Amino acid sequence: MTHPVEHPRPAPAAGEHPAAPFRLPADGPAGVLVLHGFTGVPFSVRPWGAALHGAGAEVVGPLLPGHGTRWEDLAATPWQRWRDHAAEHVRQLRARHDVVVVCGLSMGGTLALHLAALLPVDGVVVLNPALSLVSRTARFAAALHRAVPSVPGVGDDISLPGVTEHAYPRTPVAGVAELGRFMTRTRRMLPAVTAPVLVLRSQHDHVVSELSHRHVLRHAGGDVAVVRLAESYHVATLDREADVVNARSARFVRDLVEGRNPVTALPLDRSRPRGAR
Repeated sequence: MTHPVEHPRPAPAAGEHPAAPFRLPADGPAGVLVLHGFTGVPFSVRPWGAALHGAGAEVVGPLLPGHGTRWEDLAATPWQRWRDHAAEHVRQLRARHDVVVVCGLSMGGTLALHLAALLPVDGVVVLNPALSLVSRTARFAAALHRAVPSVPGVGDDISLPGVTEHAYPRTPVAGVAELGRFMTRTRRMLPAVTAPVLVLRSQHDHVVSELSHRHVLRHAGGDVAVVRLAESYHVATLDREADVVNARSARFVRDLVEGRNPVTALPLDRSRPRGAR
């Protein structure tokens, strides 16, 4: 049952564009990369990042290529540009911190898992990761995009009224085809994700299907925990259980800093390679 709650409406800081990337510096041992979703912008994950920063971590929230401008730009962006842009941030965080965690919402969650299969990260937190979509027509995007350049936007799947994530108002069908290729590639890479993974999964997600988190549970090479969000839609960072997302993610990072596996609560084996094999 969904209960009415009073939440402050997220808003950009004075003079700050919703698409602006952010960096919240900290001198502690943890560095966290926080990645927004398909057609979205850093605004959608800024409160998440702020909560992790409050737990003592440096937090970086980049604007992914093809986003924050016009949907036509996303239509012309290959998925490898998302990967390369985010991977550079992981390398920079690794140079500054002993513990590196990659977090992501939706496509950002797919990207977090992808990076964890390629690079040495200590943990992964994904919120409704996009490994399978609710839309059945999305699988035909590669064949349709020339005839149908765009469809209505997929943003703002949020149960709270009056809240927006500032996503594109139109979704490029060529971009959906690229996302499909990226999801397929990432699903195949899941066995190489050996770092602990926390999956936060909304019960009422109208964008990403139940198969997404099941792929992670069945195929990830490391320990996986799943937390269900009973009252939130897809963009749970801005929804009714944002406090649960923030608290569980912060605890995950703190456990890693303190040398515990956040999934099993057992001491971490620091002699094993971190993240990627």
